[in-house]
Amino acid sequence: MSGSASRLSAIQAVNNYKPISAPLNFSETTAGELFGTNVFSAKVMKDRLPKSVFKAVMKTVDAGEPLDPAIADTVAAAMKDWAIEKGATHYAHVFYPLTGLTAEKHDSFLAPDGNGGAVAEFSGTALIQGEPDASSFPSGGIRATFEARGYTAWDVTSPAYILENPNGTTLCIPTAFFSWTGEALDKKTPLLRSMKAVNTQAQRILKLFGHKNTAMVTATCGPEQEYFLIDRNFFFARPDLINAGRTLFGAPPPKGQEFCDQYFGAIPDRVLACMLDTERELFKLGVPVKTRHNEVAPSQYEVAPIYENANVAADHQQLTMMVMKRVAAKYGMECLLHEKPFAGVNGSGKHCNWSLGSSTQGNLLEPGKTPHENMQFLVFCAGVIRAVHKHATLLRAVVAHAGNDHRLGANEAPPAIISIFLGEQLADVFEQIKKSGSASSSKQPGVMTVGVDTLPPFPKDAGDRNRTSPFAFTGNKFEFRAVGSGQSLSGPLVALNTIMTESLDYIATELEKVTGGDPAKLNGAVQTLLKTIINEHGAVVFNGDGYSEEWHQEAAKRGLPNNKQTIDALPAITDPAVVAMFDKYKVLTPREVESRREIYFEQYVLTLNVEAKLTQEIAKTVIYPAATRYQSELAATAANCKAAGVDFDPSLLNKLTGLIKSLNDSISKLEHLIHEHCHGGHGVSNPQKAAEVCAKQLKPAMEAVRAVVDELEGVVADDHWPLPTYQEMLFIK
Repeated sequence: MSGSASRLSAIQAVNNYKPISAPLNFSETTAGELFGTNVFSAKVMKDRLPKSVFKAVMKTVDAGEPLDPAIADTVAAAMKDWAIEKGATHYAHVFYPLTGLTAEKHDSFLAPDGNGGAVAEFSGTALIQGEPDASSFPSGGIRATFEARGYTAWDVTSPAYILENPNGTTLCIPTAFFSWTGEALDKKTPLLRSMKAVNTQAQRILKLFGHKNTAMVTATCGPEQEYFLIDRNFFFARPDLINAGRTLFGAPPPKGQEFCDQYFGAIPDRVLACMLDTERELFKLGVPVKTRHNEVAPSQYEVAPIYENANVAADHQQLTMMVMKRVAAKYGMECLLHEKPFAGVNGSGKHCNWSLGSSTQGNLLEPGKTPHENMQFLVFCAGVIRAVHKHATLLRAVVAHAGNDHRLGANEAPPAIISIFLGEQLADVFEQIKKSGSASSSKQPGVMTVGVDTLPPFPKDAGDRNRTSPFAFTGNKFEFRAVGSGQSLSGPLVALNTIMTESLDYIATELEKVTGGDPAKLNGAVQTLLKTIINEHGAVVFNGDGYSEEWHQEAAKRGLPNNKQTIDALPAITDPAVVAMFDKYKVLTPREVESRREIYFEQYVLTLNVEAKLTQEIAKTVIYPAATRYQSELAATAANCKAAGVDFDPSLLNKLTGLIKSLNDSISKLEHLIHEHCHGGHGVSNPQKAAEVCAKQLKPAMEAVRAVVDELEGVVADDHWPLPTYQEMLFIK
């Protein structure tokens, strides 16, 4: 293969790759034995805590009761002893600031004993509360930069765990993070508040249906994580991947994903070894990863866990992303979590499978075999329909960021139009309700035979799935498919829980008003209310092709919003009705809501600024010199041919010269815009206005530079081209 020296060196390194560490002894310890070994779980607490203390802790975990501070010292002592037995020397309060990333502050267990030695200490106070510096985290105007104090508070509902390192271990304690004034500076605090709110309203519905002594209703989540793995030799040869997480340049390879031969294909040995190692590390941390497979694009994969309490699922998802990156490096690969690291092939999402349930009632979105007879399910399902229709712009806003703009709306991810796919069975039930106020039948699953005698007949679902829907019912849950691959789950979960809270509050209030506590009136009241909801909010239900132009036209007729870009979507966060809703259910105060809108616009500006500067730098200092060197080579060849009296076709030289001029022109325009506008960051006076400038001026200028560079890649001689190509990065493993 031809190519520049650096590219050939990278290819040779990939070809000569050898594992960094010895193979795992996977037969020595089974996955079952490994699962949760590094988690301060209920089982560990039961073994190590006094019975009364254990019961008090579990009341907080299972029933949401306030934690008794008096037991903190006992729990801290047991947690410390367990951690030290696991080799820990430090503990860390782990929290999730509004950057969307994971943060942690490490403190040693050791303290001087006054006699020249040291003792291990860990008090209940240290467990419950920490104080990291909050000044350098984004706050969206909640606090001044010089106001540094922040607090972390132990989240007892998310178990502590041990994080291993080759040189030691650390006890990690999931915490909430808030300011000196008590305002949330993190992703976890609003999520915990939203889970409390949705439980309160769900209990009202269950009470109407005659349920007593019901367990706490919990939002659950099972996120499907898509990602790319490429060799690190290629990664480190691409400044754009290092700094922006995506390729700012790259012509499509001759072969992409059009053969559909990657999807669910055999997993390459090196990749599978990495996956197996990642899974074992996640098993130790109690993360219930379940499935793995090749995704659609070359070098794209997916991992998915089973469902958990949404707060724990969000914590585990942050852990999963961190562990995936760490283990990939061990195998000489880089895990890319950007929504669109490579243009022209499918990007990556994080499908958020969401539901509600309790230990006494089970899954509240489980329709059963005859959903038309399951009034309780229909009420909760109608609540979702109403919530999504009424707050579609909020759902679009909480997945809006620069990375997702490259993915949403393409034929690989759901459109920016938020609609609900119910499937044939439920759509038919609600259509019956719409027409007559009640449903008398449900389409039943059949039995499928495929004409092969050796294959047994097997049950066929009552409806197909729809991969083009952003919010699809998939049997006993809703799959919010618009969440971005690198995004925190917490924001979307907060939105889902809160809009469902508002919807259940409305439903409970209407039913209580009509029934007056008389169970005999419930059936008629439910039928009337369901018909009202489906008539008023049924426009959001769509079972067809979300990619089609016809749907975009139909959605507009139905009045469904289509906010295609981040700058169009984010303002919905501070819509007065949204602010009032968050405030009413004590999920976010108006100041906290406003802070998030400002931070998300700031992050958009920061992202585009970095990408613009990278585009200019790479085009000017890497691509332009390579192109002119080849131009010089062609010109010398032309001169030599002329001197020898040999004809020379100048068309390639002329084309190259024209492209170099276009490159210079586009770089100059981008440089001017960078000089004018790339001063953004924290403290921008008007982040929304800055974001609009980035989207409408900076982004098109970057794309213009890219268009020329990608064309140059197909013109410049391969041995002159300096950057690893898509063909190399995606297909050489």
